[in-house]
Amino acid sequence: MNIHIDTALLQKYDLPVPRYTSYPTVPYWSITPSGEQWISHLKDALSTSESSWSMYMHIPYCETLCTFCGCNTIITKNHDLENMYVELILKEWELYKKAVPQFKEKPLKQLHLGGGTPTFLSPASLEKLLAPILDEVVKDENFEASIEVDPRRTSVEQLKVLKKLGFNRVSMGVQDFSPEVQRLINRIQPYDITRDLTLAAREMGYASVNYDLIYGLAKQTTESFTETIQKTIELRPDRIALYSFALVPWIKPAQRLFKDEDLPVAEEKRKLYELARAQLTAAGYVEIGMDHFALPDENLSLSLKNKTLHRNFMGYTDHRTDVLLGLGVSAISESPYSFHQNEKVSAMYEAALNKNILPTHRGHVLSEEDRIRRQQILNLMTQYEVGFTDEDQKKSAENYLSEMVKDQLVAVESNKLKVTEKGKPFLRNACVFFDEHLKRKQPADKLFSKSI
Repeated sequence: MNIHIDTALLQKYDLPVPRYTSYPTVPYWSITPSGEQWISHLKDALSTSESSWSMYMHIPYCETLCTFCGCNTIITKNHDLENMYVELILKEWELYKKAVPQFKEKPLKQLHLGGGTPTFLSPASLEKLLAPILDEVVKDENFEASIEVDPRRTSVEQLKVLKKLGFNRVSMGVQDFSPEVQRLINRIQPYDITRDLTLAAREMGYASVNYDLIYGLAKQTTESFTETIQKTIELRPDRIALYSFALVPWIKPAQRLFKDEDLPVAEEKRKLYELARAQLTAAGYVEIGMDHFALPDENLSLSLKNKTLHRNFMGYTDHRTDVLLGLGVSAISESPYSFHQNEKVSAMYEAALNKNILPTHRGHVLSEEDRIRRQQILNLMTQYEVGFTDEDQKKSAENYLSEMVKDQLVAVESNKLKVTEKGKPFLRNACVFFDEHLKRKQPADKLFSKSI
């Protein structure tokens, strides 16, 4: 397959920029809401008759370390920790439901378990954690419950318990099917394991199966990654998240377990994505945003078509709610007025809850400017276009993005900024124009992965 990559453009725009799962981005959070302020923001956000919310639970435990991983994890084989952690999350939920009665009144649209490895928890622990919460909330008529799983650590019994509790989506970590790539990322996962779990989930009636794949990993080649995509297409997952490997060894030292020269970079790395994109779209998948694909009748594709696509800390989603409530170590919550992150250290998370106080690590109260820019960046990330607030912002964009305009990556048309087809690989670069925090204060240290 002949794929043309514009080397000059890659060299020009492959710069460290945020992924914009939030705005302001976490390094620029500055005003942490007080406990009272955070609770007030949640109540205000859920005060209207149309209000709804979603929940994220973070399960940090993994039995082994994957060297590509940038998540907040705890590596352990000690499953005696399960009961303690389940009790802590339930205690955190008790604090929230007492402080914000609307959590038991307003419809819960989506529940997502991420990690770590949520299926580190046994079937009994999963039921102990989830059943009490799901029994006392009001589920939306289109309620979705999803979980990230490591096929190596997930049993049919776990999927059965989750299905009984109302889960209808499962997201499988695959990354790459190449044995050599799997060796270097310390994640030996034979094809049969992924295939068998996919078939089991479908037989149980899960409505959607997602695969997480990563391009840019050590020793990936166009030949090996083409084979990975072919095997993926054969299994026909409903959604695919095709993430760029974020090289951030200053944050995650385990990424130094492989050599830099083993990593495909720049033109070579982008070619892996374009090859995958060509194969997936030829197989009928719709490209969503900058790193997702879905079958045409899947909700993510429909939300893109209907312009209801949303993006938050969990990535692209077809749900937008007034509140995202995060429970567990390091979990991030958001309201229209602020962000809130839990303690990232397990002992500090536990200590706060044992004192019956919310385990706040940090957060950010959004200014009026923050709220406007947040929506503009969200529009650009989900629709490839965004309106300007006024003529001055339009003129500023024409000046700031003049090189991208000249390179035909973006266009200023009427009162809108649009990302062209050619410019889609550089979506993050275009978003920088709206990032007032980054423009006012460039980071002194390395913070972000490269955009390509």
